Amino acid sequence: MKRSRINEIIHDAEAFIADCNFLLPPVATWSAADWERQDGQLSLVKRSGIGWDITDFNKGDFDRFGLVLFTLRNGLPPGDVGTTIPYAEKLLVSRQDQITLMHYHKCKTEDIIVRGGSPLAVRLYNLDPSGQLDKKSPVSFRMDGISHEIPAGDTVIVPPGESITLVPYCAHAFWGHGGTSLVGEVSSVNDDKTDNFFFEDLSRFPSIEEDEPPYRLIVPDYLV
Repeated sequence: MKRSRINEIIHDAEAFIADCNFLLPPVATWSAADWERQDGQLSLVKRSGIGWDITDFNKGDFDRFGLVLFTLRNGLPPGDVGTTIPYAEKLLVSRQDQITLMHYHKCKTEDIIVRGGSPLAVRLYNLDPSGQLDKKSPVSFRMDGISHEIPAGDTVIVPPGESITLVPYCAHAFWGHGGTSLVGEVSSVNDDKTDNFFFEDLSRFPSIEEDEPPYRLIVPDYLV
């Protein structure tokens, strides 16, 4: 992705988030110079991936395949040292019909909560014994604590104010339904480097072409 496009996406996301009356922490507005001035205090922030995260999954078509995320808080993966935080929280901006590609997690359990804007569409599959999508078995899940079951590959519409719980090995894809959706994610510790499993060869983080200075740094700029 070109840095100029990333900058534009963050500008748009900031405006949408503000329209939804959601307030981001001060780190959301830091410039690259602000990050440098506070570098000695930011080891845990950088290691846990706090901040803006823009991805097109390296497919080169953000409008069709992409997502805006802001990690608000996060612990560190098991075996790492420096924090005992056992949870994570993110804010996601999922545009109308903009697909976050089918994937699953082996460790993370997450509540996906529609905070504002339009509903979120979520497509679900179980995995078969070979680790591929099971096209036959029905999928059991919970919405706000209530159990549901749908046929393999069906889509759940999550309205604003409601949530869906996704457990490990439940494959899911999602997109804004009828408009842009503001989505909260509350989960166990999030590890985007080792706990995202897709069904095609792609990258969770984009390659960046530096055609202008960054408006905001994004997680791949500093995640160690």
